[in-house]
Amino acid sequence: MSEPVNVNQGSFDAEVLKSASPVLVDFWATWCHPCLAIAPLVKKLADTYQGRLKVAKIDTDENPDVAARYEVTGIPCLILFKNGAPVDRIVGYVPEKMLVSMVEKHLTPAA
Repeated sequence: MSEPVNVNQGSFDAEVLKSASPVLVDFWATWCHPCLAIAPLVKKLADTYQGRLKVAKIDTDENPDVAARYEVTGIPCLILFKNGAPVDRIVGYVPEKMLVSMVEKHLTPAA
């Protein structure tokens, strides 16, 4: 079972921007009910795409500079990074199939 990696301002560049694989970053906060509701789906993506996709979580209250850098104005905000750059994003709670669709279009098909 793969768990999302918790990142912060200090580890964001190394874990996300310099990652060899695509990274889905969940920008969230402890008080955000939609964030808590989508968390199991985010964890499921980490399990489903283990080895093909890194999944990270960053608390926007504790890391406001990172959230501001990527213009995160609403949470949950899931941003997919590829080769160190944001390539897609979803804001708010969405059904699992929408998350899967976003991830799938940016991944190399499984061998």
